[in-house]
Amino acid sequence: MVKEKKSSGKIKNWIIAITVWTFFLAVALSFFSETIIVKANLISAIAILIFIIFVGVFFDLIGVAVTACPEMPLNVLSAKKIRGAKEAVRLLKNADRVANFCNDVVGDITGIVSGAVGATIVFRLISNNPTLEKTILSIAITGFIASLTVGGKALGKNIALKKSKFIVLKSGYAVFILTFPFKRRR
Repeated sequence: MVKEKKSSGKIKNWIIAITVWTFFLAVALSFFSETIIVKANLISAIAILIFIIFVGVFFDLIGVAVTACPEMPLNVLSAKKIRGAKEAVRLLKNADRVANFCNDVVGDITGIVSGAVGATIVFRLISNNPTLEKTILSIAITGFIASLTVGGKALGKNIALKKSKFIVLKSGYAVFILTFPFKRRR
């Protein structure tokens, strides 16, 4: 009974934390992309849009790999002191949270921001060329964003299922590199 209460409390804390993190990440990414888009030319704006979509696809790939990867091979690598393997095991032990962050938080934020950037591109094209058909242009940009996102995620899921160990180990190594400056030296 006590264990259930602790588990329930951890879940509630996670939900609150991830909700707050989502808000701040969405605001930051939206602010960053909108600030850059305003100053960018059309080609740069489209490149930024594709980059935002790629970020969502990349994190979706990591989220799927973490949920599909077996823990045993990474435990072996961790025992051999392979850099990043200990962090990769930690990612697997928290697969629900990692997948939630990668697939839902980053995926949803990049989906929303890519839509906003697409709308900004449409607005810019219409204001520079009033003779363009707004509806057709808007539908074309929406189709472009949706097809890149869905096609990219389909490809990413396929790769993640086939190469889950490699992806999780490289993700663990990235965590190792990012957290290395914060670790206490012994």
